[in-house]
Amino acid sequence: MLWIYVLNLVINHPPKKAFKTATLMKNDYSQVHPQLRTISRMIPPLSFSKKNHGLVNFFMCLIPGIRPIDGIDIENIFIPRMDGEGKLRLRIYRPETNNASGSVLLWLHGGGYIIGKPEMDDWNCAEYTRVLGITVVSVDYRLAPQYPFPAALQDSQSALKWVIANSEKYKVDPNRIAIGGKSAGAGLAAALAQLTHDQQDIKLACQLLVYPMLDDRTSLKTDLDDSNNLTWDLKSNRYGWESYLGKLHAAEDVPAYAVPARRMDLSGLPAAWIGVGSLDIFHDEDVSYARKLVEGGVKCKLEVVPGAFHGFDVINRKLPVVQDFRKSQMAALKKYLFS
Repeated sequence: MLWIYVLNLVINHPPKKAFKTATLMKNDYSQVHPQLRTISRMIPPLSFSKKNHGLVNFFMCLIPGIRPIDGIDIENIFIPRMDGEGKLRLRIYRPETNNASGSVLLWLHGGGYIIGKPEMDDWNCAEYTRVLGITVVSVDYRLAPQYPFPAALQDSQSALKWVIANSEKYKVDPNRIAIGGKSAGAGLAAALAQLTHDQQDIKLACQLLVYPMLDDRTSLKTDLDDSNNLTWDLKSNRYGWESYLGKLHAAEDVPAYAVPARRMDLSGLPAAWIGVGSLDIFHDEDVSYARKLVEGGVKCKLEVVPGAFHGFDVINRKLPVVQDFRKSQMAALKKYLFS
């Protein structure tokens, strides 16, 4: 989320008296992880809606890329979209040396299907490259409501097919490709894993799903405690799904791959890592999806962080709870991309 990104900048480069006016007293912070409790009190309330969506996207466009990182080459390229609707931007992170492993992670940023761009995950993607020596391809997919389903999924598939087609040029092993993302991006990754499995043209090594947005039916729940959904609440969730699905939102039947959690049979899908906080609005749907994967015979590592809310790992990545969350992701990628 944009304001989480801005808050992260302020935390890492705090101006004097930065947080003296920050208040959010309605929440029960006793449930929040001790390492996240102080910063959670400083998070400003924000729900996404038609009223502020345009303004948020405007500021999102102003997010700069990170400063150059020693040993990592970052390149933007443009490729044709599958549906012929203009060009699709990919942001590629590679080790500058020739010691790249040959593995690649196709990455899809978060933003509730309605906001976001690859630059918001620069540090995240760069760290995958630095620690694992892999190539990361981040996709600047089209956003709802201007481009509802299936535009974002088609862009994700276009990027994956491009990776395969250009594997020799970029020294990528087509048998060692993972897909992953955060929030809505993780939902897209889950949908892409299902689509790729059904088409049987690409064999993925694994899927890395960081607090994935998987089930539109969560937006209709009335029994959820919304008080600790600090960064993505029920109102935002409803708006995100309505924007992405339009009239299909919460319909009895939705098209295949539109809502990953609606799929009944998950057998045969690639191995998965799913991480989510216990206070995340997506906690229940993520745990349920992990359970369905295991029941379908799919290897799945579920990482639940007690007292963590949605996007907790973006606010201050120096916290031990965030570093442990990241290490678990690295271990999963290392296991499935290098075995």
